[in-house]
Amino acid sequence: MNITSISKRALLLGCALWAAGSAFAADAPRVKFSTSMGEFVVEVYPDKAPKTVENFLQYAKDKFYDGTIFHRVMDGFMVQGGGFTADMQQKPTRPPVPLEASNGLKNDRGTIAMARTGNPNSATAQFFINVQNNASLNAPSPDGYGYTVFGKVVSGMEVIDKIRVAPTGNKGPFQNVPLTTISIQSATSVN
Repeated sequence: MNITSISKRALLLGCALWAAGSAFAADAPRVKFSTSMGEFVVEVYPDKAPKTVENFLQYAKDKFYDGTIFHRVMDGFMVQGGGFTADMQQKPTRPPVPLEASNGLKNDRGTIAMARTGNPNSATAQFFINVQNNASLNAPSPDGYGYTVFGKVVSGMEVIDKIRVAPTGNKGPFQNVPLTTISIQSATSVN
């Protein structure tokens, strides 16, 4: 085998690997959120968090997120939504999904993760988007479990940045609630 044939094989192999990686990224499910502050798109990774992604996509398909709000906004931490209506009524959900936090994905800026209670297996519909790297939420976290990251914002992070700086206050027993309602008008699959 001469150098030219080795170079051609290496080039072909490199192109094949690049195409496989590109196809994988192109095939990752995406959901577009239309909000009162603009649109953003998240890409989710069923290979890393299969039960969480299936659950999230089903909520989007069922139009569950339509009409919910970002009810907890903390600049320098995260923005949380997907569970409450504008009058702070929590929507009924399906049963929770098991924790999938030890999947190698980190709670870095722009990633989407599932909100939960102190019970690690309590995530239902609510999600949050990290507005900075939040290593303390990674598995194992101080509570020993972490929070399941299952995707990332691939366009519209400027909308998340507008949401994160919205003025907040208390509303009944809830803290860090935007003073002006930030609604999710729709969440739809885009591929």
